[in-house]
This record gives sequence, C-alpha cells and structure tokens, in this order.
Amino acid sequence: MTERVPTTCMRCAVGCGLVQYPREHGSGLERVRGDADHPGTGGLACRRGIDETVDPNGTRLGRPLVRRDGELVPTTWETALERAVTGLEAARDDGGSDGVAVLGSGQQTNEAAYALGKLARGGLGTRYYDANTTLCMASAVTAYYDAFGSDAPPPTYDDIPDAETHIVWGANPAVAHPVLFRWIAHAVDTADAELLVVDPIESETAAAADHHVALEPGGDVALARAVLARVVETGRVDEAFVTDATEGFDELCDQLPDAASAADAAGVSLAAVDRLTTALESPTLLYWGMGINQSVNGTVAAGALIDLCLATGNLRPGSGPFSLTGQANSMGTRVCSSKGTWPGHRPFHDPDVRADVAAAWDVPVARLPDDSGPGPVGTLESLGDDVAAVYAVATNPAAGMPDATSVRKTLEDAFLVVQDAFETETVALADVVLPAATWGETEGTTSNMERTVSRVRAATTPPAAAKPDLEVIGLLADRLAPGLFEESPTPEAVFDELAGLTAGTAADLSGISYARLEAERAVRWPAPESDASAGYRYYENHATAGDDTAAADDDAGDAWSFPTPSGRARFSTGDTRALPEPPDERYPLTLTTARQPDAYNTGVRTDTDAVPTARLSPATATAVTADHVGERTDDECSQFVQVVSRRGSITVRVDIDEAIPNGVVWLPIHHPAVNDLTLSDVDPRSSEPNFKQCAVRLETPPARETDR
Repeated sequence: MTERVPTTCMRCAVGCGLVQYPREHGSGLERVRGDADHPGTGGLACRRGIDETVDPNGTRLGRPLVRRDGELVPTTWETALERAVTGLEAARDDGGSDGVAVLGSGQQTNEAAYALGKLARGGLGTRYYDANTTLCMASAVTAYYDAFGSDAPPPTYDDIPDAETHIVWGANPAVAHPVLFRWIAHAVDTADAELLVVDPIESETAAAADHHVALEPGGDVALARAVLARVVETGRVDEAFVTDATEGFDELCDQLPDAASAADAAGVSLAAVDRLTTALESPTLLYWGMGINQSVNGTVAAGALIDLCLATGNLRPGSGPFSLTGQANSMGTRVCSSKGTWPGHRPFHDPDVRADVAAAWDVPVARLPDDSGPGPVGTLESLGDDVAAVYAVATNPAAGMPDATSVRKTLEDAFLVVQDAFETETVALADVVLPAATWGETEGTTSNMERTVSRVRAATTPPAAAKPDLEVIGLLADRLAPGLFEESPTPEAVFDELAGLTAGTAADLSGISYARLEAERAVRWPAPESDASAGYRYYENHATAGDDTAAADDDAGDAWSFPTPSGRARFSTGDTRALPEPPDERYPLTLTTARQPDAYNTGVRTDTDAVPTARLSPATATAVTADHVGERTDDECSQFVQVVSRRGSITVRVDIDEAIPNGVVWLPIHHPAVNDLTLSDVDPRSSEPNFKQCAVRLETPPARETDR
C-alpha cells in the first residue's frame, strides 16, 4: 500500500493539513486529500490547493543552467555553483557587501527563509535583502507594530465561531482563502451572525454578504475615519477599554473629520457609515487584505481599521483586527528571515540585538547591516548603482514587481542567479539557474496567518537534479561564507537554531521542536515552553469560575498587556497621501488588480491565458468599445482592447461585468503581463507598492494582437 505522508498545504496562508500519497513507481504524487487528523483544519482543503500540490501546471526545472553565448544551457551543479559564486563575489568585490542583492519568498519553509537571511545578512552583509512578502503584507505589519508593538493578528481561527459580526474590508477570501471563508460563512449561517463587506468591487465575498458597502477606490481611510467619527458621536466608544488599555485616543479624536464629509469623500452614504458603526457594537472580527495593504496609504489604512477595533473594545476573544496573509509562509518569513527584523521580531536598529545575532552566528557585528534596506522596489531601483548582482529564490520579480518592464531592463543588466522550481520570466533573464524542489518534495516547517507552525514533509523526490532550497543555500554559503553553517544544514538542525534565537522574544518559538510537531501536528506561537501554545494575544481574563462578579459581568477580569513602552495599545494618527496617479483626461480610467480563482501568483504553477481578461462595467464598456474594440471572435466577452498606462500597454479581452464599478478596469494580478502597467510608488513607511490603483486608458489594439 502507498505510504500516506501528512504535510501542510503551501498554496495560501490558511495552512490546511494535507495527506500526500506518492506514486508507487517513479517520482511524483499520486493523489492528495485533506488531513482529517490535522488539529487546525480537520480535513478541509480547497480544490486548487490539492490540484496544485499533486499536479502543478508549470514547467519544472530539473537541471542547473548557465548562460553561454546568450542562451541558457544545461550544466553540472559544480559548474553552476562556481559560476554563481564567481559572479556574486565579483559584485561584492566591486561594490562591497551591498554589491549583492538577495530576494526571498513567502514560498520558502521557515528553515530555508532563515538560512537565506543568515547568508544575506551574516554571510554577505548586504542591506539589500528582502522578500516578496513585503509586496503583500508590509503595511499590515507596520500598522501592527504601531498599535501593539508587535507583528501578527491578535485573534486566531478559534475566534471565528464566536464573532457576531464579520467585516471583510478590501479582501476577497471566497477566492483567496476558500477554507477560511467557509468557516466565516458557516459562522454566519449557524450563529445568527452577519457578514458585511467593504469593497469597490462586488466580489464573490460581497455577493455572499448581508450587506455590501461599495466605496470609491482609494476611499478606505476616509470611510474608516467616518465610521470612527460616528462611533464617537453616537456614544459607542468602549470607554473602559480605551481608558484602561490604550493611549492616544483624545489626540486622534481631535483630528477626526466630519462624518458626513468623510463619507462623501469615500463615495458612500452616511447610512452606509452608520450600518458599519452599528455592526461594531457586537463582537466583531475585522478582516482585511491586499485592498488595504497595497497602497501608498496602506499603513495608514490598516491602522485606521485597528483603531475601529480599539475604540469599540473589539480586542478580546471573538473579535479583533485580522489581516489575511497572502502567501503560505509570509508569517514565517516575517519571524525567521531577518528581512525586516532579526529572528523573533527583534528590532533591526537595536545595537544590542545586532550584537546578540552576530554572536549567535559567530560573525563580526560590523558585518551585519544596521538598517533593513529599502524594500524590494528600492532594492531593484538600486541595480546599476550600489547593486551589481541579484540572487533570487522562489520569486519572480520580472513579472511580480510593479512597473515590471523597467524591472526586467534592470535585471538584464545585472548578474542574476535564480533559484526556482519552475520556469519563470525571471529565470529567462538569469545568468545562472539553480533548480529547486517544491511542495511535496521538501522537508521543513511553515507558519500560517494565525501564527501556527506545522510540518512540511516530502513524499517524493524532486525531478532530475533539483535540490531543496535549504540544501542549495547551504552549498552557496559554503563557498561565499565558509563556516557560516557548521555543516551541511538540515531542516531540523536549522529549526532548532532558529527557535533558540527567538527565545524570550514576542515571537518565541523556543518551545517548539520537530518532536513536538510530530506529536501535536501544529503549535501556535509565542510558545516559550514545550507545553505552551498561544491563544488570543495581549489579552487575559483573571476572573475565576467561582467569582460572583465574573458571573454578573462577562468582562470582569479582562486585562490587556502590550509590548509597547507604556504597556498600552496605541491609536494611530497617520496622514494620508494623495493617490500617486489619479485619472485625468489622457488616462481617464482606474486600473485595479486582484486575485481570481484557480490562479497562482504570477501564474507559474497554473495555466495562464495568452491574453488576460479585463472586467469592465457595462457603462464603461459601452463608453469605450465603440471606438476601441478590436476584431470580435465568437461572443461579446471576447472583444479585444489595449490597456495603456504611462509605463506600458497590454492587449486584453473584455468581460462585461456588472460587479465592476464604472470607470474601473479590473485585471488579474496573476497574469505576468499585468504589472507592465502598474506603478512603483510605495507606502512611505512599509515600502509596499501601490498595486491597487493607477490611471489607464483603452485603445484599439494592433491588428496582430487580435488575431490570436
């Protein structure tokens, strides 16, 4: 009988338990199903996670490649590693430690992310190191630190059934996180709860909601401040919580706008504001996603949503702010990788922390950079100046970065080493390609969006000569920084090193081990002891079961403690910035990007149409198609137009869709051509790009484009 191998799905950040069944003959997986024994998901799994685990559609890389005479040709591992090291060392010799940039990924295991960060920071000493998780979650991370002094959501999945209100703001979990949305929908159906969705688009989640607030694109901060103003005006502030557990509320109130004018700025009625205001009186989970984060105002917007929870006392079990993480191990990358903080969320700028990390890694403290770098956009903008070489692991910046045309041009001029499991647009530009293992072929751990660590297990071998990420990183480290790893790094040994380095921190993993994960399957951090697994963060209830006061008052014994200087949660007072590229006469429409079902990131694991499909409202389509539609094929939804921004143009099919607001062009973020249009402006504090909005126009496509 084929052996069953439990693992964790690496498709999104929900962290579903899966069971893998390897093929009896040869490599590969025969089938995959949900794991009924998994303590978090109990057998639930989405179809796309299963399909992309057992049979991804991308083109696998099986042998190392080097560029000769302009072409990528197969070679041996030794030759590829020698070529990679020669190029990276040349860049370091010319430009110092910052001559090499390193880009990681939320697709790596905790162990690989930690090892890559150790090589980048402790081996190479570069400040130009980041991961594609910054493109998704950095604004939420910054807002959490502002409010609580620590990263990650306070609530867990256990709080979903207990919430009486579920507000989903700028996210579409019905598409992006199907199992999580199933829990939300079940809670709404069975617990007399309600679901409200705030989104310019009538998304799949909005279609299932009890109420949909369709604000103007970019109106999130104005709407959140309008709601808070009405919370104050109507006496819905949780005065006891605000007084006992927070600071900065009076200062924020002094800055609040008039609710009616803020509602108008957000493009909604005051009645819609009051609907949200009333909903927040009940225990509320407030979820948000990329619609909030991916903006020049992402940190301010995320902070404004946290403020709503603080003002209404929604920071206890069954309530709270809950950012929905995109990539499978974005949370782990934030804890482990040394990209924005040192392991365990230790502050990057603290010299004592730098000294501790240097001692643990046995490297000179002067080698460690004293700032975390400019983010992925700033890193790639430094190519040709400070940076001459790039080492990219499990990420596809040639398609996934904003203003991707410019990114490709800069990558073409750099020495580029790419480590990936699949052919990508970035692989096509590489000087050296190092083939990697993928899901089902590698060992390690991952961390889901609610802080739970679980095992990732190999059930089969990678194709041909491909190797696990951790092994490849170790091979490069042996050549670039001898002695950085005492021996060839193994997943369990690296995890133990990582966990030890987090001891005593806000993201303490030191009570977690492979043996414990084998026994318990999943453990939520902070876990400082071998029997500790965290629940709701920052909150405790000290009331005892026999306390008459507790029986009379459900809130008796409630207490909060935050890792801030004052021990209190902090309200935000950030200022919004004008949108970097509002529509005008030349570019009268707003482009927004989002996820679609059954498509993976930049499309490397899923089929991608040759031409992406743009969704337009009937009114927008009517206004533009008479002049700009290319040759029709067999139905009205196959009309071709050219979408043009200040940075590039792409040909798209038109899908007329009443769910899209007038004046908006919706495109899937997964298609590798779409980021040719987007702009590289970033949030000034989080460095997260403004993916969700830029100005475009529609034109008639070239005839050859419509002949496909």
